[in-house]
Amino acid sequence: MSLSAKLDAVLDRFAVLEARMAAGVEGGDFVALARDHAELSAIVGEIRALRAAEAELVGLDQVIGDPATDGEMRAMAVEERPGLAARVGALDKAVRLALLPRDAADGRSAILEVRAGTGGDEAALFAGDLFRMYGRHAARHGWTVTVLSASEAELGGYKEIVAEVAGAGVFGRLKFESGVHRVQRVPVTESGGRIHTSAATVAVLPEAEEVDVRIADADLAFDTFRASGAGGQHVNKTDSAVRVTHLPTGIAVAVQEERSQHQNRAKALTLLRAKLYDIERTRLVGERAADRRAQVGSGDRSERIRTYNFPQGRVTDHRIELTLYKLTQVLDGEALDEIVDALVADAQASLLSQVDEP
Repeated sequence: MSLSAKLDAVLDRFAVLEARMAAGVEGGDFVALARDHAELSAIVGEIRALRAAEAELVGLDQVIGDPATDGEMRAMAVEERPGLAARVGALDKAVRLALLPRDAADGRSAILEVRAGTGGDEAALFAGDLFRMYGRHAARHGWTVTVLSASEAELGGYKEIVAEVAGAGVFGRLKFESGVHRVQRVPVTESGGRIHTSAATVAVLPEAEEVDVRIADADLAFDTFRASGAGGQHVNKTDSAVRVTHLPTGIAVAVQEERSQHQNRAKALTLLRAKLYDIERTRLVGERAADRRAQVGSGDRSERIRTYNFPQGRVTDHRIELTLYKLTQVLDGEALDEIVDALVADAQASLLSQVDEP
């Protein structure tokens, strides 16, 4: 289907929705219609603006090409044409982007997991730096961060920390953070001043709702144990920590941040549901990618995605070969948007390149 035909189909669908709403549909049907109408309103406005600009451009070309046009009017038309052509190009790109299939999970909250990788104590300290970076970044966007489980290292940082990041569009922004993050710096434990390389892994999962993943009670096994702090120190004397295992898959998660066993159980189920949802979502994305090769990146979390070089004050994202000499600002969560914006633009360009038009 050509782009023009696709745009006609969108306009036709919008007209049908408006007619049905005007007819006085009530109850749940009206709510569904209103939601669909709101989702289409933005792109319909862009389509109409594009077609108006295209018609105006055609009119200018006719004026320029008409031998009867006087010199002054032709000169004005020639002067206006580059700006109008640029506007048509920008609107065309915006419309094409709006037509791209969207990841249904982009608007959701997310589960953020940060784990120390190779590098011992330094890797744990770096994992702590990354988690603080995401916390500051979340605060700038008005998102809330709730720790679900954490294993602190003796010298600081985390062996592992899992948190819920709640807010509109969290997953759509943070999903690009999944992968291996590498740091190059002089560790605080290094007396000789030598630069060491260590790593931490980040995984970002879309938070699932109960309707997304239905888990049978018979498929779950629960264990309770005493929550402990850094170095194995017990932080309470009751078995409040909860581990839940999904028997069909063998996936197990543990939560110990709350003093209440009931609260830890609820958070463990939230985390388990997100993991199961991510498995199914990844499977479906893989199937689509095999058909159209439209998947952004490989999704392989073992892949090194970014390097933080402290001696040079730079951050390099290897997927798009972007280097920023703003290490402090990135770790403060301030300049992380510059990297994410570039990754989003690259993902959109990749999807646009896959659109085949006759």
